Amino acid sequence: MYKIFDISDKIRVSPDKFGMNLEDAIKASLEEKLEGSIDKNLGVILSVMSIGETGEGTIIPGDGALYYPVEFSVLTYIPEQHELVKGEVIDVTEFGVFVRIGPVDGMVHVSQLMDDFVSYDPKNLMFTGKKTKRRMKEKSVVFARIISVSMAENQYKIGLTTRQPGLGATEWYKKEEKRVAKKTEKKKKGR
Repeated sequence: MYKIFDISDKIRVSPDKFGMNLEDAIKASLEEKLEGSIDKNLGVILSVMSIGETGEGTIIPGDGALYYPVEFSVLTYIPEQHELVKGEVIDVTEFGVFVRIGPVDGMVHVSQLMDDFVSYDPKNLMFTGKKTKRRMKEKSVVFARIISVSMAENQYKIGLTTRQPGLGATEWYKKEEKRVAKKTEKKKKGR
């Protein structure tokens, strides 16, 4: 889930930014420090949105930088358990697939791909269901549910499932819609 947080913190502004406007220097310093980082409470920090009130800068002996108390807003992404997500398969391995869901990647273990016996094709890098003939491969767009989240400082693990009804590769359902449409059309013609 995407969220915006208001934060108060002290930020270090290095001497190479002293020639900049103060707000621009602080924003650039915050972006360098925070964007792309992972915080256990905030999630993945995507962007510094705005700078609020800024206090007076202080110098710490032995460090040529200035430290400013500042209030600012950040846009974050926090993966939440049971959240439905849409993403693209970016990697296929013998133990499952990795799915890019916005700013992060999650993994669908082979046991969570579908309600069918699946076989892995290492040559074509895809999984195929034995009965359903459904396939999941690189670049497949999928709907998935987050089933586990583990976030630590600057690393995360997100477990996904595509086994539940309505989840999985979008092409599975496009084929099903076409099949149902043909069946409906046949019934109409038979009247």
